[in-house]
Amino acid sequence: MTTHPVVDMTTDTLLTTTRSVRKRLDLSRDVPLELVRECLTIALQAPTSANRQHWSFIVIADPGQKRRIAEIYKRQWDWLASTPYAVGVRFADDPTRAPQQSRAADSGAYLAEHLAEVPVLVLPCIEVEGDGQITPSNQADTWGSIMPAAWSFMLAARTRGLGTAWTSLSTSVEPEIRSVIGYPDNVYHASLIPTAYYTGETFKPGTRQPLDDVLHLDTW
Repeated sequence: MTTHPVVDMTTDTLLTTTRSVRKRLDLSRDVPLELVRECLTIALQAPTSANRQHWSFIVIADPGQKRRIAEIYKRQWDWLASTPYAVGVRFADDPTRAPQQSRAADSGAYLAEHLAEVPVLVLPCIEVEGDGQITPSNQADTWGSIMPAAWSFMLAARTRGLGTAWTSLSTSVEPEIRSVIGYPDNVYHASLIPTAYYTGETFKPGTRQPLDDVLHLDTW
């Protein structure tokens, strides 16, 4: 039973308005650990391969730890922004998508600048059996056993007035993140999820490609 207010919304509203929140994260308001635990308890209902439940969730609230993670993240963001794969330059020739990419790049840069100020950072992690290496043969099993739980955490957070953002930039520097936090060599984080109360009142569905542009029936 929750001890925190739950936002009343339909399932469809929840699924279509759980946005990546960056500029609207409230950096001045603490997030109770009890509330994060509540959202993670819901996340534990997600499926895992063979019901192994071989996940872990690292919750970072210590200012020093957040600062160290933020420094790594900012360095990676600055590097990405200088490459052809930067968020803001994708779909630059598409007049419909380019403005959206520009906004995403702007909010991403904001998050990179302020990550250390976010009240809570959550890293959903997964353990790899055997030699602890992610390979083409086990990667679907590996990521498929943690990403549903990560998304469930974000949905639960949304219903409790919290904003989150799915970020994967830190996964490209796994050894650096591991050295800061100290998790084992056979454990990997699937994302870094900034978590905070959000400012403003409402969210709306994001702009997406038409379904018929991405839907294939029976064959490609």
